Amino acid sequence: MADSNTEPLEMVELAEARIARRRPEAHLWQPLTAGAESEFRVDLERLRFAPAFSRLADVTQVVNADSTESVLHNRLSHSIKVTALARSLSVGVRQVADPVAIERWGGLDHVVAQAGAVAHDLGHPPFGHNGERTLDRIAREDFGLADGFEGNAQTFRIMTELEVHGDGADGLNLTAAVRAAVLKYPWGRHHVPNPHPATWEDPPRGANAGAHGSGSAKFNAYVLDLIEMTELIESFRLPAGRQTLECSVMDLADDIAYSLHDLEDFHRSGVLQFSPISGEFRAWLANSAEWAAMPAAELATLWRRPGAGLERMRRGAADKDGWVYDDEVFRTAVTVIGEELVDGMLVTPYDGSRSADSTISDFIGRWIDNFTSALVMNPAPRCSREPVVTVSALAWHQIQVLKFVHQYFVLHRPDLAMVQRGQSMVLAELVHTFDAWLSDRFDARRAPRLLLELVELAEQGYRRVRESHPEWLDGHTGDSEIARMARGRGVIDYVAGLSDSQALGYAARLGPSSGVLWASGVL
Repeated sequence: MADSNTEPLEMVELAEARIARRRPEAHLWQPLTAGAESEFRVDLERLRFAPAFSRLADVTQVVNADSTESVLHNRLSHSIKVTALARSLSVGVRQVADPVAIERWGGLDHVVAQAGAVAHDLGHPPFGHNGERTLDRIAREDFGLADGFEGNAQTFRIMTELEVHGDGADGLNLTAAVRAAVLKYPWGRHHVPNPHPATWEDPPRGANAGAHGSGSAKFNAYVLDLIEMTELIESFRLPAGRQTLECSVMDLADDIAYSLHDLEDFHRSGVLQFSPISGEFRAWLANSAEWAAMPAAELATLWRRPGAGLERMRRGAADKDGWVYDDEVFRTAVTVIGEELVDGMLVTPYDGSRSADSTISDFIGRWIDNFTSALVMNPAPRCSREPVVTVSALAWHQIQVLKFVHQYFVLHRPDLAMVQRGQSMVLAELVHTFDAWLSDRFDARRAPRLLLELVELAEQGYRRVRESHPEWLDGHTGDSEIARMARGRGVIDYVAGLSDSQALGYAARLGPSSGVLWASGVL
């Protein structure tokens, strides 16, 4: 594993590396008299104007918009808030960090952090993380794609390959700094780098194998895109497995937004009930010593007993994040969140009044201020899981506890699981129907044009990999194998690029019953 320190770069060399694009630009949207910042602002607006960004208005954050009468965050509104936080955090880091340390880690530009935040969820498929899990399973099991599907890898693929900007150009042709700002997990599922982070004694966050296979559960590039990602990382001369500073800021902003805004949604919706959440917190606080002494096998049988969920979360944090976890700090975090969230915001049911909205606004605002004022930069991280940009130990524990409330009391609900199983069936049916359509030698050419183009683009990519790095294909280098993988990747790319409504609409039209025949611009 590479050392945690990075060699300083000359300022001119650094600037050239950061503003480099894949292709020379014939023109930009604004003059470049302002220097590199103008280049980065061009990228920021290029991302905001991309159809892939607009699509996020109809992509699920946790549940789809018609699940409740209240207004919910979607992936677009979430991304907008992450962008605002990323700018604020970037300014905050510059106030607390040594400028020399910032330059040693490649520099920190608030516009680049904003651009990374705008782009970070572009790869989310219909129905959010549930769709991500479904497409990953189908990609691996039905198409033999060893790297499956991963939202972060899909984001990188959209930015660099699938979106278009200008005539005959694949990808948005963004600067190196902005492309790197989305590399939360700068490795492939397998192979790159070597040795792979999944095999490290001290693997980074996300590098461990997931529940369904080998390699890493989280990663940022499919085999098709590994060359570009590798060249990009090398241009910044960062240690293996490390994010750029702008990416680290974006990652933290995403974590803060996720820890707060989903709680807001489900309090408004009436899903977060005071009694069970209060019972969970009080039961753990009253008997924390007994919970800590309980054998793991016994704890596993107490799935819904008040206090058991917090104890399981506590043990997970202690096992994975020893670089920051502390028993006393965890207890303090649970106590404070219990007072602020449970006995504060949740104690009065949401009734739609201005007073209720004021309570939520006050809670969210105070906690954002709390987290943004707790920034820490670690110029020499002690382990691979320790971020370069993070927050104080107490703030870190508080974020974990806030995320626990949402995960335990929303994501584990059987009613949500029932809806998600239905959504998974929709996506599976779409993938298999489009695959069968492309297999129909009499009718394949009438398939959606974008689908045909995506399959062709994937086949070109696999052929390039076969020529330059055949070992990445694990022996699947024959023409028929390349064609099959390309069709699978193309179909997955196509379905992943749909919005929630498009996925449901396409499934209805491709099913046994007929629906709308003419709809402009959807195929």
